[in-house]
Amino acid sequence: MSNNKLYRGSLTTIIMRLLEQEGKMYGYEITQRVKELTNGTMDVKEGALYPSLHKLQSEGHLKVEAEKVENRIRKYYSLTPQGEKEVVNMMQELKEYMENMQAIINPKLSF
Repeated sequence: MSNNKLYRGSLTTIIMRLLEQEGKMYGYEITQRVKELTNGTMDVKEGALYPSLHKLQSEGHLKVEAEKVENRIRKYYSLTPQGEKEVVNMMQELKEYMENMQAIINPKLSF
């Protein structure tokens, strides 16, 4: 299994966590921040990013604000109060998942 398959299953968590940390971001900014944080090893494609953003918005986790920047409309995404609660749940689930994977992969190590 390639890393991209693993990352794809985590894209929603990645988006939510970045927005929790950064406040508001636009799509391209999210892709670039992921590249920066992973030293270029993870490349989020727009074809995966925008459907995830739209899904999170339709679920009530994100709100969108449009701003005019250099004669272009840029959409900024940020967490709603519901999204802020959801990201806490997601981080707890991720922590438990990572602990379980660590127990399976290397039972002698623990977090």
